[in-house]
Amino acid sequence: MRTMLADNGLALDRAPDRRADPDWITAQRAHPDTRVLAFWHDRYLPDAHPAPGTDAVFLAWSDTAVFAADLPTAVGQPHDLRALASLAYARAILHWHRNQRHCRACGGPTDPRDGGHARHCRACATLLFPRIEPAIIVLVTWHQRCPLARQRNAAPTAWSTLAGFVEVGENLETAVHREVREEAGVRLTSAHYQASQTWPIPASLMIGYRAHAAGPDIAVDHHELDDARWFTADEVHALRATDHRTDSIEQFLIGTWLAEN
Repeated sequence: MRTMLADNGLALDRAPDRRADPDWITAQRAHPDTRVLAFWHDRYLPDAHPAPGTDAVFLAWSDTAVFAADLPTAVGQPHDLRALASLAYARAILHWHRNQRHCRACGGPTDPRDGGHARHCRACATLLFPRIEPAIIVLVTWHQRCPLARQRNAAPTAWSTLAGFVEVGENLETAVHREVREEAGVRLTSAHYQASQTWPIPASLMIGYRAHAAGPDIAVDHHELDDARWFTADEVHALRATDHRTDSIEQFLIGTWLAEN
């Protein structure tokens, strides 16, 4: 079994034994060597230097403490986070904080705890923790062909593998079979895990599978897709010639299959 970017390149110590100590967090935030990654509207600001009193979330320890801060205004030129995988962790946790300012149990205001890795409700004392949204992404094969789909309103050449969120009560394999059947009408005989990738837009975990179809029949759900059809390896090679992305699990799944054909 091949794996890819299991930690998205972040070999960092998240210091779970120290970040719960508010005195340690305060000391690290004030240390002159501390790094603070600044964001504005989910975009990284490499030229920004947040003031010492700026609210920040502790990320990890990597020779020095690393924090992330969400700024109210932009400073310098923002960078698209899709091209900066090493900052995925920071972007995801800041997004979570912006959307958890009130308790989901009682609606009361919440405050950061555990160095920013939890929030505490002032009213009912509920502890809130960051969550992820699991989604499966599947490369289906049948006789050296694979089905690719085009989303509604997508460009004519924008074909992609089948994917969708895991629903409540499902395991991953059930989600794979359901999503492929719902979107493309393809029945599967088997599905096997390949790799995973964090995708912090806003908080997804993409779980990649290779699956085998029972036959060539396709029935497109036009409420979700514009089209779906089978492609040969040569056709997929031609599509990839104009797509230079190398950072996605979709490209990993397709590339692995093409290497076998």
